[in-house]
Amino acid sequence: MDTYRATTVALLEEITCPDNLKAINTAADSLDDNESVALAKAASVGIARLEAIRYRALSQLNRHREGARSVTQEVAFALSVGDKYAAGLVAAADALTTRLPRTLGLMDKGQVDGFGAMKVVTATAWLSDEDAIAADALLEDRLPGKNAEQIRKAANHAATTVDREGADKRCEQAREGRRLVVSQGEAGVASLEIEDGPVEKVTAAYNRINREARALKTGDETRTLDQLRADVALDLLLGGDGGKRERAEVFLYMDFFTYLGLNDDPAEMAGHGHIPASLARHIASGPDTVLRRIITDPLSGQVADLGRDRYRPTAGLDEFVRVRDRECRRPGCHRPAQACDLDHSIPWQFQGNTDAADLIDFCRRDHRLKDEPGWIYRLAPDGTLTITTPTGQTYDSTPPPLHTPRTEKPPF
Repeated sequence: MDTYRATTVALLEEITCPDNLKAINTAADSLDDNESVALAKAASVGIARLEAIRYRALSQLNRHREGARSVTQEVAFALSVGDKYAAGLVAAADALTTRLPRTLGLMDKGQVDGFGAMKVVTATAWLSDEDAIAADALLEDRLPGKNAEQIRKAANHAATTVDREGADKRCEQAREGRRLVVSQGEAGVASLEIEDGPVEKVTAAYNRINREARALKTGDETRTLDQLRADVALDLLLGGDGGKRERAEVFLYMDFFTYLGLNDDPAEMAGHGHIPASLARHIASGPDTVLRRIITDPLSGQVADLGRDRYRPTAGLDEFVRVRDRECRRPGCHRPAQACDLDHSIPWQFQGNTDAADLIDFCRRDHRLKDEPGWIYRLAPDGTLTITTPTGQTYDSTPPPLHTPRTEKPPF
């Protein structure tokens, strides 16, 4: 790094160093109302300017890598964010530095923050580069002082203005992006969302769900309409009146003592996380539940063996690795192991072995990332996976133990 670049990084570190921030925080304790508002506004301006710097840095990284898919994963690692958010940052960085320079300039002035800039990126994503630059010019005087929703509306209007004939294409592209998304929550709940579904089908589906939910809302029904709508929707999806019932498989990890009710340690559901013992016992006692005996090392809590009476060795190895790993082993990815590929940590062509010591779970995207230039994967004998990125950063991944290490005797 030359002197100029080193000075730039040092200056940025000085601006955000803990001692300087501590002094500002101490001074904030004695401000009156007007001064507090002024400081908050000044901080927002500073944040917007720093976000502009971050976008430029990410854009430069993406250019250096020529848009390689692995850039998203490296950004996710470095900034400790999820893959989806990292992908959005990289895409926005590319758009702002090429197609939307005036919006980026407003960030430099502290007049538009990163969230607002993302609204402009999204609204103009369907435009050609030439039309995006034209929309950016229209927006330059319309964005300062606006909140995110106002920016979204202004950006959509500008995009339509510069390409009126492209509205149909935009609608078609948006509908092609439809997908189903599951979001894991806390306390044994999760959310299922259809993103960008055809508006007529989504509206019709909601009307049917709402109609059936209201029909169930009799005098004896204690559930709210919101609860009834959710229950009706899930019933239809799982094969109620909406179609054929099929058995779904989930991996639920529960201590045998918890299953017996001898303790209330939390259980874990692959892809979701921890759930209360009472909910785990409820799930485990379902009519279609199949239980598997898993043997763990008492000192480490890691999976040592998967109990079974009969299975072909290849099928047994496949199942053991999935049960052991629970989720994709790339740090930060929580795709359940059932939906992952089994991969050799040491490639087969380089004397990798098809055994539990070498096999590991990766989702399809991260399986492909492993083969990107500059990415190095090492699996230690204790199961710790170390990933080295093209910039030399390292990240470790070890399946959490199914229980805390034990030295005490069983309670029976």
